[in-house]
Amino acid sequence: MPEKVIIIGSGPAGWTAAIYAARANLQPLVFAGRPKQTPSIILPGGQLMLTTEVENFPGFPEGISGPKMMSYFERQAVRFGTRIVTDEGLNPDVSNPDDGHSYKYQDCKSVDLSQRPFKVVGEDGKVFETHSLIVATGATANWLGLPNEMRLAQTGGGVSACAVCDGALPIFRNKELAVVGGGDSAVEEATYLTKFASKVYMIHRRDQLRASRIMQQRALSNPKIEMVWNSVVVDVLGDERISGLRLKDTVTGEERDLPVSGLFLAIGHTPATSFLKGQLELDEKGYVKLRDPGRSFTSVEGVFAAGDCADTIYRQAITAAGMGCRAAIDCERWLADQGIH
Repeated sequence: MPEKVIIIGSGPAGWTAAIYAARANLQPLVFAGRPKQTPSIILPGGQLMLTTEVENFPGFPEGISGPKMMSYFERQAVRFGTRIVTDEGLNPDVSNPDDGHSYKYQDCKSVDLSQRPFKVVGEDGKVFETHSLIVATGATANWLGLPNEMRLAQTGGGVSACAVCDGALPIFRNKELAVVGGGDSAVEEATYLTKFASKVYMIHRRDQLRASRIMQQRALSNPKIEMVWNSVVVDVLGDERISGLRLKDTVTGEERDLPVSGLFLAIGHTPATSFLKGQLELDEKGYVKLRDPGRSFTSVEGVFAAGDCADTIYRQAITAAGMGCRAAIDCERWLADQGIH
């Protein structure tokens, strides 16, 4: 018998969708994904797995680590009957929040959305049929790919890809910080960080920003922002915490060190939707297009999307969770209309 719903993804959107679907007796099946580095770090649980302290998610007044919070999400979903595709079968070994994940979960290899029931293929080649599908695969921040950058990002050493998520943490307050990027997002990140930092360096490989004119003016007129033109980061310095950046001049080739206490990457995101090309309507950057911005319906009836794979604006844990809730409710009502309960 086909599954009622399969959920692809295990970030805040995926697990929230699973919680709502499970409590609606849909017995959801989740492809949580397998860890990989491409050079970006992709882990089951999404971008929060690289966040050492989450202080802006309601319900955790003292803050909580990203991995621990995602383990709580997962345990709550499994409590209500969610199943997870693992190397050993469909009986998940729900990890203790203090221990992290077992990482024995499988990726979704491919999908066939040409007819219902849809087909979802796991890494081991096993084919699952499903009446409906929720895509919650997220979007991965683009990183420089430097070894020390990735290590410090994983260990909470002062490297981040989200100023709104991490910029207000005590480790960054009244410190000199750096933002890499030259677009609107980079200006937004740098401007936000000036609320907490003593100075923010904007590092860009060219001699002018790519940002819109009004955003350029915002950066150039801010007394706390200093532009570092024609420069690229070739190394991130520091052992347990970042202590500086090694920069290379793109014109002269000369290298120099810039002392900073934090590094924020603002060079874009890549949605994890490549396996959907030709199956769902995506925008020019690969984000899933929603038929109605306030709902979760995609270009294929019976397929719903939630979280950062369909969100080009907010990319926050709380908004992803809200979209996961939306997708599960839309899915439940759609299945009921099809006579599937």
